Amino acid sequence: MLELGGSGGADAPATDLIKDVTEATFMADVVEQSQTVPVIVDFWAPWCGPCKTLGPQLEAAVTAAGGRVKMAKVDVDQAQQIAAQLQIQSIPTVYAFYQGQPVDGFQGAVAQSEVNAFVERVAALAGEPDNGLADAIEAAEGMLAEGAATDAAQTFAAIIGEDPDNATAYGGLVRAHLALDDLDQAEAILNGAPAEIADAPELEAAHAQLELAKQAAGAGPVADLKAAVEADPANHQARFDLATALHASGQTEEAVTELLEIFRRDREWNDGAAKTQLFTIFDALKPEDPIALNGRRKLSSLIFA
Repeated sequence: MLELGGSGGADAPATDLIKDVTEATFMADVVEQSQTVPVIVDFWAPWCGPCKTLGPQLEAAVTAAGGRVKMAKVDVDQAQQIAAQLQIQSIPTVYAFYQGQPVDGFQGAVAQSEVNAFVERVAALAGEPDNGLADAIEAAEGMLAEGAATDAAQTFAAIIGEDPDNATAYGGLVRAHLALDDLDQAEAILNGAPAEIADAPELEAAHAQLELAKQAAGAGPVADLKAAVEADPANHQARFDLATALHASGQTEEAVTELLEIFRRDREWNDGAAKTQLFTIFDALKPEDPIALNGRRKLSSLIFA
């Protein structure tokens, strides 16, 4: 279980940054909201003494972050199903959600300095590129979008020369080499990235994109796999292979649909392979991509059904 903290105090002010969340609004106020801004979820109860101390500390730190992070307060007595699904075993407990997933957390009351550091760490997940290089990154992204992958790679490499810890440039450089079908170089770039940015969202996305590119090399014919699934809808391996082939042919939304169907039929099949593959596809897409947003929403609905 992630190590997480908690808020408390039913009389906390209701603002756009800080909301009381119920089971009915959890999907919208936490899972979906975290696609664009990190959301800190505070699991508390009115009878919890430490929650009443930690809650105001969290609220103060979230407010000070100036909108870079939001906070959801969940009364575990009123949201027992959510608490059980997230395995909340004691309170106060705090989860940080980003892009629909729990990414950090802690349990118990902690010092204000630790709360501040936690909130700042979470807020930084959605940080913008360094302003001095933002124009260069935008230009490189434009080159890549227009098919000038070689020029984009050279520009991203130059940015890294100026800022060796620029995760956005590293992610772009990997994507440029994937566009050039140079998977070995893309992997070498990822392996050579500084340890300090190894867990950055841009690098995680690049890892997912590389994994999907490798899978595409062995994808089977879409028509044959569709026929196999139509002949036996319960053949999860055939459906999984069809999803791989669909993604390899650029039919990402259709691939997500097939993987969701596997999860709906048997979420534990092949050690949860469908869910794992869905997360790989979502991670490879931009957080605001409609396919990722809709896919995450549908998957979460199945998980919390």
